[in-house]
Amino acid sequence: MGNIVREKKTVMTMIKIFCRNKHGNKLELCNECEVLLAYATKRLDACHYGDDKSDCQSCPTHCYSKLMKEKIKEVMRFSGPRMFIPHPYLSLMHFVDKIIK
Repeated sequence: MGNIVREKKTVMTMIKIFCRNKHGNKLELCNECEVLLAYATKRLDACHYGDDKSDCQSCPTHCYSKLMKEKIKEVMRFSGPRMFIPHPYLSLMHFVDKIIK
């Protein structure tokens, strides 16, 4: 699985965890979270680093708008610690990507 595909899965999982816990949506995302997921997916699709990309925090090209950057940071701060037990592979690979690149 390429980095972009895995990163999309990770972001989607984090947004789902956030939405379920913060907005009470168990089966589908609320409109706000759906917009954030679509934005993050679009940014990943447009990433010119492709599968060689680092984690977004370490990336030299910051492609998120200020508002969306704050929203995704909030999601990651909340969901990151809650991902390890239900999604150990995605959590581990996200951590490894931060160290390697």
